[in-house]
Amino acid sequence: MIFDSHAHYDDSKFDGDREQLLPSLAEHGIGPVINVGSSLEGCQKTAALTEQYDFVYGALGIHPSDISDLTEESYQWILQKSQLPKIVAIGEIGLDYYWEKDEASQRQQRYWFCRQMELARDTGLPVIIHSREAAKDTLKLMQGIHSEQIPGVIHCFSYSLEMAEIYLNMGYYIGIGGVVTFRNAKKLKEIAAQIPLERILLETDAPYLAPEPKRGKRNSSLNLPYVAEEIARLRNITAEEVIEATAANARRLFRM
Repeated sequence: MIFDSHAHYDDSKFDGDREQLLPSLAEHGIGPVINVGSSLEGCQKTAALTEQYDFVYGALGIHPSDISDLTEESYQWILQKSQLPKIVAIGEIGLDYYWEKDEASQRQQRYWFCRQMELARDTGLPVIIHSREAAKDTLKLMQGIHSEQIPGVIHCFSYSLEMAEIYLNMGYYIGIGGVVTFRNAKKLKEIAAQIPLERILLETDAPYLAPEPKRGKRNSSLNLPYVAEEIARLRNITAEEVIEATAANARRLFRM
């Protein structure tokens, strides 16, 4: 069974067919799915999805673009709900300088990234980290708070092989999704081919980043075979080997 380590089925793009789509995943070989919160509302919906579907697990955290949702009250809510038995990670947290160029906004992102990393340390949960156009600050912050003591995955990895190796040395996993199938994704293809298979997680980021040949359409876990097949092609192994290894990796990281 394919393990989707990062999806957003709480997103409104699934409102029309969520109750039909999610139950159909198993018949297509899709096993556990981790639904990842990004806003406070998304976290609330994520917790509800874990109760509704036995194969859906959850991650709770506030994406850097949604840190306006974070207050001491909402932080305490996440802390409390992270104790639920099917919440397996803190995320999606991190830095995103693509949308936020203002230094004050970036400073706030760094503050809440640190706070949520400490939340993960306190709860003993791994982290799911988002980093976009913030390579230097993400690494500096993580090194400063000794993130090697907090297991996790760098989601939708978009930096160099050299940067990937730094995170691997810190004990992190690398999340790879539909972007690896894009023709111009040279750096990610190199990473998918060269880093240890036991440190790769399959992910969709659904409803975003659908792989070729579905690029531009709504993404879902049903498209993960395209990702597995591309990684297999790059490594000269079978897709089944990729699926089996990445599922084992996800179970190990998320202690399932």
